[in-house]
Amino acid sequence: MQRINIGELRNHIGEQVQIQGFLQTLRDQKKMQFLIVRDLTGLVQTAFWKANDLELADKISTLTAETIVKITGTVVDNPIVKLGGLEIQLETLQVEGPAESPLALDPFAETIPSIDFRLDWRYLDMRRPQVAAIFQVQTTAELAFREYWHQHQFMEIHSPKLMGSPSESGAELFEVQYFETKAYLAQSPQFYKQMAMAAGFERIFEIGPVFRADPSFTSRHMTEFTGIDSEISYIDSHEDVMVYLENMLQYVYQRVKEVHNEQINEMFGVDLVVPATPFPRIPMSQAVEILKAEGYQLPPEKKGDIDPGGERKLADWVKKNYDHDFFYLTDWPIAVRPFYHMRHADRPELTRSFDLIAGGTEIVTGAQREHRYDVLAKQALEKGLSLESIQFYLDFFRYGCPPHGGFGMGLSRLLMVMLNLPNIREAVFLFRGPNRLNP
Repeated sequence: MQRINIGELRNHIGEQVQIQGFLQTLRDQKKMQFLIVRDLTGLVQTAFWKANDLELADKISTLTAETIVKITGTVVDNPIVKLGGLEIQLETLQVEGPAESPLALDPFAETIPSIDFRLDWRYLDMRRPQVAAIFQVQTTAELAFREYWHQHQFMEIHSPKLMGSPSESGAELFEVQYFETKAYLAQSPQFYKQMAMAAGFERIFEIGPVFRADPSFTSRHMTEFTGIDSEISYIDSHEDVMVYLENMLQYVYQRVKEVHNEQINEMFGVDLVVPATPFPRIPMSQAVEILKAEGYQLPPEKKGDIDPGGERKLADWVKKNYDHDFFYLTDWPIAVRPFYHMRHADRPELTRSFDLIAGGTEIVTGAQREHRYDVLAKQALEKGLSLESIQFYLDFFRYGCPPHGGFGMGLSRLLMVMLNLPNIREAVFLFRGPNRLNP
């Protein structure tokens, strides 16, 4: 007999079916036994009269919570039952995966343990429907990104994650032994995205792992995360990249809302709002003045940059003045941007770059890239880089390269903002941080 998903049982009233899943609850009464069984699509109550088979009744009495069971029985309409108004009249039961008792972590306990303890037992924590919902939303979001890219003639690349030289700077690098030499885990696919532009690919994207040796213990940092990267050719400025990005995010939010809005509202208390375009744009110089007017003092070490508290304060200001949850911080000073960001011709102290702030959290960094060999080499030297160490990268621009730009986005940060999660550790399958390499 073929297994039926619990969520499809309403279509099988009066039929004998087979279900498989976790035994969530057992109510063992004097004459009746009720088993609440769960699979990824929902819960169902199964009922068994002990007098029908005393041996089976004894077997059911020994079952522990979270045991995997295979049950056959007839689906009956029963409006009294709170779980979908139906139940299965149990006929046979087979234990497929017994669960030890007590559970190391009870995913359905009234009190949810601390995040660190839940991460120790992540596979048990992920049995909560709220956690499964995060990854169902993630699946739809990634599909929507790919739909948008496909509709707009983008090609997918898979760049190497082992590199012979740093992709950003000497900081935040994981160094690994590579035969008789050393290699680095890629901080981003940046160099290779630009190589694709020099190859004439024009529009590319990549979804892949990114590694940052950042000893931060904040609610939004990880040492390994999934990056969503894209690059486009023949642009006039970073404005072209921002228009493309905001239209794509609007499409992604719309698709997620169409598929999951009821689920997101029920699980996370969020009524997903599809962002209107264009997003507000605030130059960095104006952002600093806004923060001063709002009475927010930037830390001295953040000269030319905005700290997380400042981002949240600006988000409040944008919400009040534009009624928008997204905004761009544009035209960053060269001191806080990489050497490959193009600079304004009339304001060489500023870059043609941006951050996208969503819900008070930075989720994207993007820019127009410098594509002229001599200018790029000059800017690298100004940043204290050795041209020899990045010569393979500089060579991309020796034989003609179109003007281009792009961005990098953290998938888990996007999910954290979209679902209003308190910590990025909730939004990733397995978290990696400075003190966590297991499970």
